Amino acid sequence: MDPLGARSQVVDVSSLPTWQQQQLGENGEEAPPLDHSDSLPNQQAFPSPFPCRPDLNRKIILFTGDVALLNCTSIVNTSNESLNDKNPVSDTIHQLAGPELRDELLKLKGCRTGEAKLTKGFNLSARHIIHTVGPKYKSKYRTAAESSLFSCYRNIMQLVIEQSMTSVGLCVVSTTKRGYPLEDATHIAFRTVRRFLESHGNSIEAVVFAVSDSEESLYKKLLPLYYPRSEAEEMACLPLIPADIGNSEGEPVVPERQIRIAEKPGTLEDDSEEESLESDLGQVGNHAFARMEGDVDKQRKQILQGQMSEAAMQKQHERNYSRWLCRARAEDLSDVAALKALYQTGVDMCGRTVMVLVGRNIPVSIIDIEKALLYFIHVMDHITVKEYVMVYFHTLTGEHNHFEADFLKSVYEIVDSKFKKNLKAFYFVHPTFRSKVSTWFFTTFSVSGLKDKVRYLDNLPQLFTCIRPEQIDIPPFVLEYDARVNRPHHASQSSGL
Repeated sequence: MDPLGARSQVVDVSSLPTWQQQQLGENGEEAPPLDHSDSLPNQQAFPSPFPCRPDLNRKIILFTGDVALLNCTSIVNTSNESLNDKNPVSDTIHQLAGPELRDELLKLKGCRTGEAKLTKGFNLSARHIIHTVGPKYKSKYRTAAESSLFSCYRNIMQLVIEQSMTSVGLCVVSTTKRGYPLEDATHIAFRTVRRFLESHGNSIEAVVFAVSDSEESLYKKLLPLYYPRSEAEEMACLPLIPADIGNSEGEPVVPERQIRIAEKPGTLEDDSEEESLESDLGQVGNHAFARMEGDVDKQRKQILQGQMSEAAMQKQHERNYSRWLCRARAEDLSDVAALKALYQTGVDMCGRTVMVLVGRNIPVSIIDIEKALLYFIHVMDHITVKEYVMVYFHTLTGEHNHFEADFLKSVYEIVDSKFKKNLKAFYFVHPTFRSKVSTWFFTTFSVSGLKDKVRYLDNLPQLFTCIRPEQIDIPPFVLEYDARVNRPHHASQSSGL
C-alpha cells in the first residue's frame, strides 16, 4: 500500500453509520423485522442475556477496511510476543505510522499473550495504537485460549477508559496465523465489548469493528446476537446465542473455579427424600421435570384410547422440545459447561461426530439438574441432525455421579425422536457389573431402540478400534486409570490427546 495514497483514504469515524442506523431504510424508517414467531414458541418467557440497547448500538460501528485508516482516538494492532509480527493488519499499521513506531516498540520489550500496551500513533490519523497479543489456538487447550482472547479485548477496553479515549478501532485480534477459529473468536470479542460497555461505557463514543471483506459476512451475522437493534431482532436471535456466554464480564468460566450450587444441595443426601423425589418425577408436581411435557401418562392413555393420533403426539412432542430448546438458548449455562462433562471432539472411523460424556464430572448432588438438561439439549441439538456416536466414560464414577432412572427417562421423553434417529453407537467405557445391569434394565424396560446401540468397552484399546486416538479428547484421569488397570498404551496412542 502506498502511504501517501492511503492517507488520502482516511476515514473519519464520525462519518460512518452506527450499527443502530444500519437497520434503517432509505426513508429513515425502521425496516420490518422477520417474523420468527412460529419457529420460536413462548420465547417471550425467556429474556435474552443481551437485550436490545439502542444506546449501546449507537456506539458500535462495523467498518470493512483497514483499521489503520481510521481517524479515531486509538486503533488496535495485533502482534506476537515480540511485537514484530508480520500480518496484514500489523504491516499496514507500520507502513503508515512510519519507522518511529518500530523504535518505540523496541522500548516496550515485548508483550505477553492477553496483555495490551500503548504507543503513540505517529503518522497515523489515530493518536494512539494499542498493541495486543492473541493466543495460539489448540483445541486441547481451548479454555486457556478463550481466557487469553478475552483478556486481549478486556485489556484493550480498560486502556481506552484509563487514557480517557472516546473512540477505538478494533481489528480482528485472532489472526489466521495463530489458528483461532474466527467464529469462536468473534463471539468472545462481541460479548466482551458488550459487557464492558454496559458497565464502563459512558465515556466511550464509538467502538469500531474493522474487518476484511472475508470477515464482514460473519460479523454481520453475529452482531445481532449481542447487539439486537429491536425487540423483534432480539427475539429472533435468541435461539442462536451460544450456551457459554461467560460471566458478567464476558469472561469464560474456568472449570475449577465455578460450580453453581443447587438451591437445596442437601436434599439428595437424605435417602428418604431421594426416594420421594424419585417417585415424584413421573407426576405433575413442584419438581421442574414434572412439567417437562405435561402429564405424559395422560397423553399415552389418550393415544391408546384413540383420542390423540400419532401425528398429533409427534407435533406435541416437537412443540415441547422447541420450548425447551428456546429456553436452553436463552439461559446462561456457562456453569454447567465449565464441568466439562459433555463435549464434542473429533470423528470416528466412519466420519461420524463423536460426543463425549464424562460420568465423574457430573456432581449430581450439587448441580441444578434442570440446567444440566438445558445444557444437554443446547449442545446436542445441532449434533443430532447428522449421524453421531456417544462415548461415555464411566471411569471412577461414584454414587454422587449417577442420575436417577426417572430423570433419564424424562430426558428421553423430551429428546426421543430427535436424538435417537442419528445415534449410531453408544460406547460405554470401563463399565462395572452393576452399571451393565442397570443399563440393560433401563434400555429394555424404560426406553426403546437403545439396547442394540450400546457397546461395552473394558479398555481404551477397544475404543481405539472404533475411534482413532487423535480424534478423541480423553480426560487424563481416564488414561491413567486405564494404564493402571489394563496395560500402558503406546506413546503414539495418546500423542494426539
